[in-house]
Amino acid sequence: MLTETISASGLEDILQKVVEGERLDFSDGVRLYQAEDLNVVGYLANIVREQKNGSIAYYIRNQHINYTNICNKLCKFCSFYVTPRDERGYVLEPEVIRARVREFRDYPIREIHMVGGINPKLPYEYYLDIVRAVRDERPQAHVKAFTMIELAQLERVAKKPLEEVLTDLKTAGLDCCPGGGAEVFSNRVHEELFRAKLDNEGWFDVARVVHRSGLRSNATMLYGHIETVEEKVKHLIHIRELQDETGGFLCFVPLAFDPQNTELSHLPPPTGQQNLREIALARLMLDNFDHVKAFWIMVTPPVAQVAMWYGADDIDGTVAHYEITHALGATSHRQALSEADLLHLIAEARRDAVERDAFYNPVVSSEGLPHSDAARDTNDVEATAC
Repeated sequence: MLTETISASGLEDILQKVVEGERLDFSDGVRLYQAEDLNVVGYLANIVREQKNGSIAYYIRNQHINYTNICNKLCKFCSFYVTPRDERGYVLEPEVIRARVREFRDYPIREIHMVGGINPKLPYEYYLDIVRAVRDERPQAHVKAFTMIELAQLERVAKKPLEEVLTDLKTAGLDCCPGGGAEVFSNRVHEELFRAKLDNEGWFDVARVVHRSGLRSNATMLYGHIETVEEKVKHLIHIRELQDETGGFLCFVPLAFDPQNTELSHLPPPTGQQNLREIALARLMLDNFDHVKAFWIMVTPPVAQVAMWYGADDIDGTVAHYEITHALGATSHRQALSEADLLHLIAEARRDAVERDAFYNPVVSSEGLPHSDAARDTNDVEATAC
């Protein structure tokens, strides 16, 4: 039956490539996007997923902090930013950030994820101070902060080479970088949606310096707006080529566009099927990435569960505070799942939960067990952070 289904899909040759570990090319990616049978695409992605990670589904206990919503880039797809003169704008002072971290001092956070808008009024020392504040308050947590777009701004404000900026940031306590700001590597999309932001080659140039400095990062792609299939495949191939060059990417994160409260609010949001296809395509095309994430905040927990069988091996984490895609008009920015919630989602998907740190090292309990096993053994149930 499975053989007949794959034959009917017309993807037998791609299956052969997947089984033999052969790299997929541009035309393969386009065909996978256009294939009518999504389940076959997911089946192919699951082969790669299980070759790399078996049945493991990673999760992390993390906290998100957005230090400012003021931004001068005016991206049409963004609901988070306000202009510098908007009364809704804010900047979190270092002591406020320290207090937000302290708010969860009794919760074993493994990663603090910190990003913000491009606020032209922030001095260079501010960025170092907020990293120090997080590091001082939670010395055992990894500090993941500043996209390639933000780092380009830091270089501009510091008036010194990015290599020196990264040295300063690492001395302050920076451990790794997120992957946002990549959007879609297309000159057409860049010109139409985010022309004031760093262009495609600029993003790559910053990422190269970041990786050469010894910092790891994620990579992303924002989908579900005006991009074409061909542009998405090219984006994945560009990311793959940079990974071949630097080996600096930890994980790829497909980001589902939410049109609410943006200049593109007339567009429909991505469907669950599209979310699964994007995750599957990432897993199939990015053969040199160890991990692909189903970011439950954007795709919803139920879709993230299914994605565990469509190429994703990471469901992200507890996420104590998230604003980037649900700002300005939302009733609440606080979105979270407890560890018990995540364990339930993963178990219900019939995958094996493993708690990780920012670098995908399994977190081991005092008994020498992966933390998820220890939690099950002690019936550990935690309240949500909402």
